[in-house]
Amino acid sequence: MGEAHRTNMNESETRAELIDPKLRACGWGVVEGSRVLREYPITAGKIQAGGGRAKPLIADYVLVYKGVKLAVIEAKSALLGVGEGVAQAKQYAEKLKLDTSYATNGREIYSICHATGKEGPVEDYLSPEALWNKAFGVQNDWREKFDNVPFEDKSGTWQLRFYQEIAVRNTLEAVANEKDRILLTLATGTGKTAIAFQIAWKLFQTRWNLKRDGSRRPRVLFLADRNILADQAYNAFSAFPEDALVRIKPNEIRKSGNVPTNGSIFFTIFQTFMSGTDKEGNPAPYFGAYPPDYFDFIIIDECHRGGANDEGNWRGILEYFAPAVNHGP
Repeated sequence: MGEAHRTNMNESETRAELIDPKLRACGWGVVEGSRVLREYPITAGKIQAGGGRAKPLIADYVLVYKGVKLAVIEAKSALLGVGEGVAQAKQYAEKLKLDTSYATNGREIYSICHATGKEGPVEDYLSPEALWNKAFGVQNDWREKFDNVPFEDKSGTWQLRFYQEIAVRNTLEAVANEKDRILLTLATGTGKTAIAFQIAWKLFQTRWNLKRDGSRRPRVLFLADRNILADQAYNAFSAFPEDALVRIKPNEIRKSGNVPTNGSIFFTIFQTFMSGTDKEGNPAPYFGAYPPDYFDFIIIDECHRGGANDEGNWRGILEYFAPAVNHGP
């Protein structure tokens, strides 16, 4: 092939002959747990007025270690200056909420740290371990446990959108750092139930619970304000074992005389939890039949919606289940 630094390389040759070997030399795809994703689709491209889509955003390389995306690389031909890819590298890293991005033409590497704003030419890519330590200064066992559980992708037929993955990652990072009140603000149509499902999936698979000892699977409560939303969520969680899912219904509680306790993921609406009477016919909300520390994690769907009375209802429920971690999309 002649000298590797010949200047007539097109972009694909630059990647194969210069960039890929450099990444391997820095440990990427060699160190256990490290992966190099090529031609990674960030967005499909916005649907434009009159039909059709805008050009999709596709990252040339995404560097992954221990299941976490850590950096993006924008590659240009060796015929071009390294600065040609800097704007795109920054754009893609900001979309994916990554701390690090690189632009390269195979001969030179330009590094950008999005956490500090520091940027400039470097000799090498950071190794998987160095990039991990840069992103996560404080090591955390639960973070690694969550990251080691793959997203549930319906046997490869479904993929999280980039912002859903960010929402799940940020939520679980908060859980790993023992935060107990987490609020996600998401626009309508962004797949809040899919995000809630993936969070619950990782908590369930890692056996995370309030004791944080892995001794049992978590008990997760999904609270909605309408039956149709609770039913939709119940159906969307179908990848869980059937005996893990429980739909809490007032008629079944009245019939059995007890609230259901066998399961891991419980679905109900505020009105059900607020209803109920004691033997004398006085109001006795059904949620009071559970011990205050029964649920490890509570997901509140549409927690911003409704009037003051509705808000008072879910706040009363959360105050009762104070030990649980609360997550509201």
